[in-house]
Amino acid sequence: MIKIIDYKAGNAPSVAHAVARIGYEAAFARCPEEIADATHIILPGVGSAKATMESLREMNLIGALENMVLLKKTLFLGICVGLQILFEHSEEENTDCLSWLKGRVVKFDATKVRVPQMGWNQVQFVKNTPCNFQDDYFYFVNSYYAKPTDESDQWGVADYDGAFTAAVCRDNIYATQFHIEKSGKAGLALLNGFLKASSSPHERQENP
Repeated sequence: MIKIIDYKAGNAPSVAHAVARIGYEAAFARCPEEIADATHIILPGVGSAKATMESLREMNLIGALENMVLLKKTLFLGICVGLQILFEHSEEENTDCLSWLKGRVVKFDATKVRVPQMGWNQVQFVKNTPCNFQDDYFYFVNSYYAKPTDESDQWGVADYDGAFTAAVCRDNIYATQFHIEKSGKAGLALLNGFLKASSSPHERQENP
């Protein structure tokens, strides 16, 4: 079962619509019990890292997500702020995040570029994954971006006054800074790849 985390700072209905457009069924999850049977978990993001972390705490979801994603290796996809909170710390409101990935989140230099970045930008995918994808244009709305400590966590990069991390992947954890659900055919194709192809390696590991 595909579960979409539905919290105050998210845009779960838009992601659910995208999932339905490519022929899958998904359910919203608002408490730990509702992700216990998940095969794929999607964490959308709109708003700030601090608001997202506070919402997840209020819903008692942080421990449950860690159990499902880090221990049980359930497939996970973070979108926009859903990528940023995977790291240790965000400059946005000085927020401590999940620390699933090493690194921090910093703000674009507003003296050099328009902040937030808003619009289409080309993403170059630099890492082969079970959810492999070709370079294409995706839709961004972000003032902050992640700086992974380990460059091998980078899945995709884009350019906005220099290269920045546009997508990350480690094991069963995938995340994009761009909005998959607002990125037209390219976004739907990437989402379909995640839902269709990326679960099989982990199923083989758990069921040798």
